[in-house]
Amino acid sequence: MYQPAIDLNSVTAIDMHVHIEVDDHGHNSLPDDLVAAVSKYFRTDGPRPAIEAVAQYYRERRMAAVVFTVDARTQLAHQPLSSVEIARAAADHADVLIPFGSVDPRTGEAALELATRLVEDEGVRGFKFHPTVQGFDPSDEQYAPLWGLIEKAGVPALFHTGQTGIGAGMPGGYGFRLGLSNPMLLDPIAADFPQLQIIMAHPSVPWQDEALSVATHKHNTWIDLSGWSPKYFPAELVRYANSMLKRRVLFGTDFPLLTPDRWLRDVAATELKAEVLPGILKDNAVRLLRLADTP
Repeated sequence: MYQPAIDLNSVTAIDMHVHIEVDDHGHNSLPDDLVAAVSKYFRTDGPRPAIEAVAQYYRERRMAAVVFTVDARTQLAHQPLSSVEIARAAADHADVLIPFGSVDPRTGEAALELATRLVEDEGVRGFKFHPTVQGFDPSDEQYAPLWGLIEKAGVPALFHTGQTGIGAGMPGGYGFRLGLSNPMLLDPIAADFPQLQIIMAHPSVPWQDEALSVATHKHNTWIDLSGWSPKYFPAELVRYANSMLKRRVLFGTDFPLLTPDRWLRDVAATELKAEVLPGILKDNAVRLLRLADTP
């Protein structure tokens, strides 16, 4: 069972958004046609490392990383990577890796059973959802039992928000519906489950104002800064990160599509204040993930 063993005095940052896209058997988290389209969209054919290589990559950079897959078996008709295997591999690299689980909400009772197992038996420290790719409306009441279970477990739920490059340029966008990742759909969850910590991943373009509205009103919500080079961050996001949201904004990359090396290089071109960066890079995540007795 996973137990964190991170030396918080030695790591310089905690990357809250790292995808495991391939397992040790060579199985990909997405169907092959989607993988090819994603590579074309992001103009990259770079390596998609398995979890052991991810651990070494972050260890070399004196960083920790939250790692996960996305279970979209219903929408994609594709077997997902195993969150159980990811959690167990992370336990072997607990000095740098923090596992989040993923379940397909559309599988109903099976999702609840798997989520319970991932928390109680495998020790995952949160859950990852991608409403557009998984094809579900997170505000729908049918998913309330899942949010209640995660709230009771005391771990956060990380949701993709905003536009996605997955399916972009394919016929009908592969059938994906962008509106399912509008951060306003997370507002009723934050209202109904006030102890559930909700992370809105990425600059939520074109709904950045909605994300900022939810985050300022519901203090059980957070924003991670993954998926975009910092030099493209919307000005309002930077302004809020420098002020009223500075304790609830989190460093994230979207690795392997965006690397921490590029993120850290490009953040120097932003207006993010030097005094807020330690919180964004590490301290806020330490508090959220309960990695230390931090107020």
